[in-house]
Amino acid sequence: MDFVLDFTNLLLRWLHVVAAIAWIGESIYFVMLDNSLRPPQSEEGRRNGVFGEMWAVHGGGFYHNQKYLTNPPVLSPDLHWSMWKAYTTWLSGFALFAALYLMKPGLYLVDPASTWEWARQMSGPQSAGLAVLYLVAGWVVYDQLCRRISPDAKNDGVLSVAVAIMMVLVAWSSTQIFQGRAAFLLTGAVMATAMSANVFFWIIPGQRRMVTAIKEGRQPNPLDGLLGKQRSVHNTYFTLPVVLLMLSNHYPAVFSGPWNWVVMSLLMFAGALIRQYFVLRHRAIHKPAYPAAGVVFILLAAALASPWVPSGRNTTSTTSPEVSSTMSAVTMAQVQHVVHNRCLQCHAASPSMAGFPGPPSGITFDTTAQIAQQAATIKQTVASRYMPLGNITGMTDAEREVIRQWEP
Repeated sequence: MDFVLDFTNLLLRWLHVVAAIAWIGESIYFVMLDNSLRPPQSEEGRRNGVFGEMWAVHGGGFYHNQKYLTNPPVLSPDLHWSMWKAYTTWLSGFALFAALYLMKPGLYLVDPASTWEWARQMSGPQSAGLAVLYLVAGWVVYDQLCRRISPDAKNDGVLSVAVAIMMVLVAWSSTQIFQGRAAFLLTGAVMATAMSANVFFWIIPGQRRMVTAIKEGRQPNPLDGLLGKQRSVHNTYFTLPVVLLMLSNHYPAVFSGPWNWVVMSLLMFAGALIRQYFVLRHRAIHKPAYPAAGVVFILLAAALASPWVPSGRNTTSTTSPEVSSTMSAVTMAQVQHVVHNRCLQCHAASPSMAGFPGPPSGITFDTTAQIAQQAATIKQTVASRYMPLGNITGMTDAEREVIRQWEP
């Protein structure tokens, strides 16, 4: 049964990644196309209402793309609709989130070191419910910001600032409540949910109303096109931050420190700035200040995420007799004692921890040779408090200090 679940998880991840590549790739292509349009060169094109056109060469042939706003002379019956990739990406992503985080919230969501007492005392089901609420509330707040600040797509600059502030607040609050790894993923999921909901509630319905109006011989409402474009632009700037946050769960140093919400915010802004550079490049506008600022933000994030031991966390500091208080020369015997007491429940050839049919990532610490081989990983993940997950084995501050000062 464990094999079936594990293999199903693999297939679900494969589906999620493929759907995301297809959706994001298509989105990036259409953003490039939209920003690369030039006024029509032919009198016939101008007479037929062509808004813009682009010539391209690819795959051994030439392409002539033309864009109409609300007045195409002919509406093809086989229109291409960009929606199923977006829906598949979100549904498969939520299924993965549910299978791992929502099914084992006590292990992956609850943060026993949170500075907020109520967050530390949450039960697994409560934390799972709160995580789902984050996704729903994130969409509702974002959608209300759009409706109230720029309902006619004429105040999008202020709206962009408001959405950026909202995402910083999501980053901060999620890291105070949930474990860092889950907080990064959840913040990315808030943006991803907004992206998919934009397609489902705004972009596609607006396009359907426009198509219906054209088929009935009526003039489409231009606001449908403007608001669809507004939400599509937001999706464009969400893309790079979302991809980064979804990848971040493999890099504990990024999300385990006390400044993780600042690191997350800097990386999100860096992604948006870099995306802005390429959007402008499609318009033949070269603004190197955008990627330069993005690089500065990334370097600041790297500095804040550099390995160090956070202080002031809510953990017990009881030291076992085998752990020396001097820490002047940590021995392999001391390290092995900590690892065997706090890590071997999962990272053993035959784990004793329920729910682990085998060692995570195939990493085992049964012997001193195996511990020495994984020394760098052990030091980073233990000192940053990423491991043990949720501190489920009760590792103390003194034991973490043993690992931090260990010089293999």
